[in-house]
Amino acid sequence: MLMQTMPLPQATDAEADAALARRAAMADVSAFEQLYRRHHRRVHGVIVRLVGQAGARAEDLTQEAFVRAWQALPAFRFESAVATWLHRLAVNTALMELRARRSRPWQEDDDDALDAVATPDTVGRAVLGRDLERAVASLPPRARAVLVLHDVEGWKHEEIAGELGMAVGSSKAQLHRARGLLRARIGETA
Repeated sequence: MLMQTMPLPQATDAEADAALARRAAMADVSAFEQLYRRHHRRVHGVIVRLVGQAGARAEDLTQEAFVRAWQALPAFRFESAVATWLHRLAVNTALMELRARRSRPWQEDDDDALDAVATPDTVGRAVLGRDLERAVASLPPRARAVLVLHDVEGWKHEEIAGELGMAVGSSKAQLHRARGLLRARIGETA
């Protein structure tokens, strides 16, 4: 009788991810595929926001982040949530792309591909989301990276400076610059 009134406990997302990660670490491909399906949108989204390209290159970087995850899973110590670890891998993959890009010419972003990034609830939010994504994508690469890492990902300027190889003051200046450019660009479309 007591069993009928008490619901069975459900595994949290973090617990489910941990169970999948443990199985994937033992070379269970189907478990890793489930992790991929659960997290690929978030991983792809952070990569797009950081590198500013929603086309084939962002897809390549998303795949690269998951390849690295597959390779690193056996050493994962479960000191953080799997989702947090995958997110950090995505950020690191995007930052490596930004560092490599310093020596390559800048390529324009594909605005049409940004439509696939935002999945808002309403039409109004969809338009705002696309406009904001486009405005962020149009920022200079380092300013965009600082803005995303600080305002979206919640990093401190010291962390950003260390990852991007700049002074803390430069990180703050890039953030100020990015916010000003963003305000101007959003104002132009409003």
